Amino acid sequence: MPYEVQGVVARGKGQEVSLETVVVPDPGPGEAVVNVQACGVCHTDLHYREGGINDDFPFLLGHEAAGTVEAVGEGVTGLEPGDFVILNWRAVCGQCRACLRGRPWYCFATHNARQKMTLKDGTELSPALGIGAFLEKTLVAAGQCTKVSAEAPAQVAGLLGCGVMAGIGAAINTGGVTRGDSVAVIGCGGVGDAAVLGASLAGAARIIAVDVDDRKLEWARGFGATHTVNSRENDPVEAIRDLTGGFGADVVIEAVGRPETYEQAFYARDLAGTVVLVGVPTPEMRLELPLIDVFGRGGALKSSWYGDCLPSRDFPMLIDLFLQNRLPLDKFVSETIGLDQVEEAFAKMHRGEVLRSVVIL
Repeated sequence: MPYEVQGVVARGKGQEVSLETVVVPDPGPGEAVVNVQACGVCHTDLHYREGGINDDFPFLLGHEAAGTVEAVGEGVTGLEPGDFVILNWRAVCGQCRACLRGRPWYCFATHNARQKMTLKDGTELSPALGIGAFLEKTLVAAGQCTKVSAEAPAQVAGLLGCGVMAGIGAAINTGGVTRGDSVAVIGCGGVGDAAVLGASLAGAARIIAVDVDDRKLEWARGFGATHTVNSRENDPVEAIRDLTGGFGADVVIEAVGRPETYEQAFYARDLAGTVVLVGVPTPEMRLELPLIDVFGRGGALKSSWYGDCLPSRDFPMLIDLFLQNRLPLDKFVSETIGLDQVEEAFAKMHRGEVLRSVVIL
């Protein structure tokens, strides 16, 4: 029988979210129903509410989540009721050209549940990033469930489902940060601070955090930043160069997603250095750079989607590091809230007052 549960829905562009009854079908072939225990409030959810992703309203928000499997559909293997899982929005297919070339983190055919969750009147919902986890139970593709140790608290584990994994992966997987490197991170919200943490984990010798908010810069120090730059008060390109012997950083990670901060990242890197874009721009944004500078400076300009992660590889490894007290994922949790407080959490996030508000179900 279908489940009727409470979930957070965005009915229209810019409208405040509402708590509504959602009908979740039994899992079909290749699907799973998950009891959501915790879900982080990510900026992407706000993008959905504001119409910044697409206009497929109404949206069922929430995607940065962990919980236990309630039921699985026909043909599902390696997953059973009771398993503790982190939900991921990149369920690799195993058959596309990227997967067959041994690069599944670039999978071109990631998949979601085939069935739709609905409102009680039958209105189909569009789940955020194919998950929709501000919800007591959610329906996903079985491949979106990554098993990890149940010893990890759900409010911590779920953060790897999006923002924290995006930042750590931007440093380690996309940027290739390694021991002795100099790294600059522009934008020190949840994703940027996760990039700082990833650079620290990889052994970077110098990690320069850049933001306009001294409070966020202090948070970045707590995740391993060795130097901070307030870009309201100082030119960030000059400051990064001054802190790296006049050369620029080996890797610059842009975690804002704006043309002006990307340009700063481009000129703040060393010759043959790497720029990683992990901040999410909006569709109308445009970037203009002198092509001679792109040619003359060499190096690499990369984008990082979900931290180029492979959930089956990265999630269990990072949870193990957390359980060994080697990765302070719990520092990202600013507060825990209920489903009825998501709108307030959006406002706090917009004002820069929290790294992550986490809904507990």
